[in-house]
Amino acid sequence: MILRLLDEARNEMREAARWYEDKRLGLGDDFLSAVESGFETIAKRPRSFTRMINHNEGREVRRCVLKRFPYLIVFEIRSEELFVVAVAHSKRKPKYCQDRLL
Repeated sequence: MILRLLDEARNEMREAARWYEDKRLGLGDDFLSAVESGFETIAKRPRSFTRMINHNEGREVRRCVLKRFPYLIVFEIRSEELFVVAVAHSKRKPKYCQDRLL
């Protein structure tokens, strides 16, 4: 399956990496590596992740929790692709990305 990122998800990932890099040199790269590892695992086993509840019952939305950083990769399984809708901090604005699934 092809993994695609919504522009907003890509921007969130970059902003978080910059924030971590400002805290400690190299930490932003570590964050990006953790996200890339998450993408690889999602591509291999997308249905092994927890399904999220959303308003549209016909959609299959799941989340991958990063191990080292408090972030989630929220993605939708579509017929021929995996669509990343958010790279979201796990403690901020819960479910803010729901409107991206419309």
